Amino acid sequence: MLLAIDTSAGTSVAVVDGDTVLAEGSTEDTMRHAEVIGELIDLVLTEAGVEPDALDEVVAGMGPGPFTGLRVGIVAARAFAFGIGRPVVPVVSHDAIAFEEWSAGTRGPLLVVTDARRREVYWSRYELAAAAPLRTSGPGLCVPAAVPHPEAVRIDATQVGAGALGRVALLHRSLGRADDVAEPLYLRSPDVTMPGARKRVSQ
Repeated sequence: MLLAIDTSAGTSVAVVDGDTVLAEGSTEDTMRHAEVIGELIDLVLTEAGVEPDALDEVVAGMGPGPFTGLRVGIVAARAFAFGIGRPVVPVVSHDAIAFEEWSAGTRGPLLVVTDARRREVYWSRYELAAAAPLRTSGPGLCVPAAVPHPEAVRIDATQVGAGALGRVALLHRSLGRADDVAEPLYLRSPDVTMPGARKRVSQ
């Protein structure tokens, strides 16, 4: 059993047991990740009737996503996992969107596209076969007019479901796929940066 958290678009939290999503809570608000993440974690654990120490791991959506929102979910996942002494499993957030399409029966090339703000988008290309969705290119960042892979069916997603994120993590494990991302996929430097050294003033 696992807790899954994603804040790459809105905020989504779920408790997943095998292939079953026991409880899921989400909001598409992209400005209040920090305010709602704790409430959603408490909500899904209560609805699922699960105590934290019954969880085996915590799955964290690693993006792509804007710096501020994405880091809230990753920090929450790491802090929660540390508190209960469980590992964190990183998953590319776009994988969850492709997984949902695959679960619905879609096959063939698929392009997942999400808003990157500043008039840009994130994209990832997948091949959806009988066994499982496979990311073949991306995640990448570009302006909307330059989105590649016109041959693929395009899915413009506004949110990543934590239930799907948890299920795809289990699918990857069953197929023996190693995690291919360990660091957050911001794909763009944060707006706020550390100041450089102060300039000396000559007298």
